[in-house]
Amino acid sequence: MSDGNNARSTAQATLQQVDAQTINEAGKVLAVHLSYRSRAEQRGRIPANPSYFMKAPSSLALTGGTVERPAGTELLAFEGEVALVIGTAARRVSVEDAWGHVGFVTASNDLGVYDIKYADKGSNIRSKSGDGFTPFGPALLPAADVNPDALRIRTWVNGEIVQDDTTAGLIFSFARIVADLSQLMTLQPGDVILTGTPAGSSVIVPGDVVEVEVADEAAGLSTGRLATTVVQGEHGFASFGDTPKITDKDRVDAFGSEEAAGLAPAVTGKSALTDDVKAKLLSVATATISGALRKRGLNNVSVDGLLATKPGQKVIGTARTLRYVPNREDLFKNHGGGYNAQKRIIDAVGPGEILVMEARGEKGSGTLGDILALRAQIRGAEAIITDGGVRDLSEVAALDIPTFYNGAHPAVLGRKHVPWDYDVTIGCGGATIQPGDIIVADDNGILVIPPALAAEIADEVVEQERRDSFVFQMVKEGHKIDGLFPMNADWLAKYQQWVAEGNEA
Repeated sequence: MSDGNNARSTAQATLQQVDAQTINEAGKVLAVHLSYRSRAEQRGRIPANPSYFMKAPSSLALTGGTVERPAGTELLAFEGEVALVIGTAARRVSVEDAWGHVGFVTASNDLGVYDIKYADKGSNIRSKSGDGFTPFGPALLPAADVNPDALRIRTWVNGEIVQDDTTAGLIFSFARIVADLSQLMTLQPGDVILTGTPAGSSVIVPGDVVEVEVADEAAGLSTGRLATTVVQGEHGFASFGDTPKITDKDRVDAFGSEEAAGLAPAVTGKSALTDDVKAKLLSVATATISGALRKRGLNNVSVDGLLATKPGQKVIGTARTLRYVPNREDLFKNHGGGYNAQKRIIDAVGPGEILVMEARGEKGSGTLGDILALRAQIRGAEAIITDGGVRDLSEVAALDIPTFYNGAHPAVLGRKHVPWDYDVTIGCGGATIQPGDIIVADDNGILVIPPALAAEIADEVVEQERRDSFVFQMVKEGHKIDGLFPMNADWLAKYQQWVAEGNEA
């Protein structure tokens, strides 16, 4: 047994170390967006295929160094990852042959500053390519000596373990990632592939020390701990380029969850809107729900002034939000065309959800038309609410999806609006709405219910509706209002008898 341990210690001691020459000779730095099941479950989506972005080779750094959090930013986040270093050129290789082209495995930290992520339009160039944003090492494990399906990845922040997973939890194998990338580009010796992070990554602040280790415990091999210290940068972003901006979504992505980010979890609304709660809220009048909200001091939770394409139809769902800002030609040029925020949220909204748009009450152009409304319908959305105008109103009204709107207008977005961001807190029709809020809407009104109150309000309004039905019936039979509405002790006793006899709302 001791001889085996000595052999492992010797092997560990003779491992090649990442040094300045390793960094200088590195080629492309490629990174996988999402590859661990634990992270995918945290994000609420499991991709069918891997997707990628690139980091600048100048972001590579050695262990023991520092990384700056740029002045004026707050969302610098770590991601402990397994890094692959290509050993022999790979072009259109098969999944079966791909692992043979990997030379080494090591630890890496895919650092990024989420305050500037919005400006990258998905490329992550600035948010992920800062100097020192890709430390890797310390030791290079020969790929031939490790089992790629049984590597352990761990991350510590200030000595506390925050990530602990194995490559058994990968959605996409390392071989599949290498083969996939090689379909369109030649992977050259020295190229680095960051293979994604498991759940647990979050925001770090100046003074924090992050350590990442990759190990094949069965083989007795470890990279050692890759250590990076966060320092406060003195320089921020100048006005001649994009400057930091944080949305609720960026904050959630950086911290890893709504709860960690200090925001009401979007899933809270979905979990609060159980089938039982939904049935109860749909069974009562909107006015009854409004009364229950007012009893709790919530007087500003109605979306006012809108029309309905489906009079008499009541809908309920959790909010997904879209924000338009007033049109400015230079901003529309950058944010209004292509796959903008409007189109992205339309492609993301789904069953049980209501898309709510903030258009500042501006009716001078459409905030959507029949094509996008149809897409939301096909996606299974419950309804669309906008305090702006609607194009193609007759066609939108003919669709199955209910739409609540502020008027009709034939003009496109660019006349009055720039689609800015989505899944953020917005104002619509005089009400503040957060992603995950519960929305109840019909042609009598649109109400916003905080998810935490949904169950108790649902129980209360069913009882109140039953009482109102009793009062209505008594008035219909000729009884006077005094003592009945509200009920005094005598009428309350009669009401309880009425319920006991099986009468319902």
